[in-house]
Amino acid sequence: MKVIVTPDSFKGCLPAKEVARLMADALRKRHPGWEIRELPLADGGEGTLEVLLPALGGHLADAVVQDPLGRPIRAKFGLSGPTAVVEVAEACGLRLLDPEERNPLTASTYGVGQLLLAAREAGARHFLIGLGGTATCDGGEGMLQVPGLRQALEGCTLELLCDVENPFVGPNGAARVFAPQKGASPADVEVLESRLTCFAEKLLDATGVDVRNLPGAGAAGGLGGALMACFGAQKVSGIGRVLELLHFQNLLEGADLIISGEGKSDSQTLMGKVPWGVLQCAKGIPVVLASGRIENGERLLEAGFSRLIELSPREMSLEEAVKPDVAARNIFNALASL
Repeated sequence: MKVIVTPDSFKGCLPAKEVARLMADALRKRHPGWEIRELPLADGGEGTLEVLLPALGGHLADAVVQDPLGRPIRAKFGLSGPTAVVEVAEACGLRLLDPEERNPLTASTYGVGQLLLAAREAGARHFLIGLGGTATCDGGEGMLQVPGLRQALEGCTLELLCDVENPFVGPNGAARVFAPQKGASPADVEVLESRLTCFAEKLLDATGVDVRNLPGAGAAGGLGGALMACFGAQKVSGIGRVLELLHFQNLLEGADLIISGEGKSDSQTLMGKVPWGVLQCAKGIPVVLASGRIENGERLLEAGFSRLIELSPREMSLEEAVKPDVAARNIFNALASL
């Protein structure tokens, strides 16, 4: 048997590389004769830089930028020739803030502009930008305040690795869908919606691009819309582009089974998450979905996954299950029985 292990990170718990190693070790113990290939993945969110940079033959660089609250931090980006890999969460990520600090009314994307500028000054002309995990909902207004950014990015190409279709504003827009996850109260959401509506009008006047109903413009608290309007950025499937850059189709040669997974799988998995992207490219090879928690199981099976494995015992609390040592034990134990 040749098995390819292709998990996403278990967000807030374990990176994809560690999840893949644990799954592979469990399988090797259970089936010592199997050929196991580890291929940690990402879809534009957490871990994208770590996944893509080795495949591109690049190296890490860093820059001092402002975090969402304006404090100086050192943020990483990747460089491979003229290509930069940038995770915006390095500068404006939710993980950079303590729970009591989370407030999208004040969180800014200014540091993202600084990070893009640093990559450009290091020689980048093509940007692969992961839009996941932000603490912000400023529509990219903070980013655009960085002096010299617009001039610096003239003539550059930007790809937005993104798995959402949400528009800039409206019932499915950045404020109403994503801001509550970042600490916004119902009243805050209405303030943010008003701000984004006004900023969309400014973007339209300045660029001729109407981001209000543009698919994907609401990604990363509206950051996607600003990048599209001001820099001509193109939204692409995050997992689709990652799999393309990793030459995933070539790696499938001779494979008998694929195991993918994420922290939690449900109907949202089918909206472009890592396991769904893997399933779409599997060329008929069975794909097992092994995730910490699984909801909407019937729908996932109907979508084509050959088997579902819930890694965390149902009686275990989420608080306990996301502890890294507990999650590692659960992953190993569940996969050792496959």
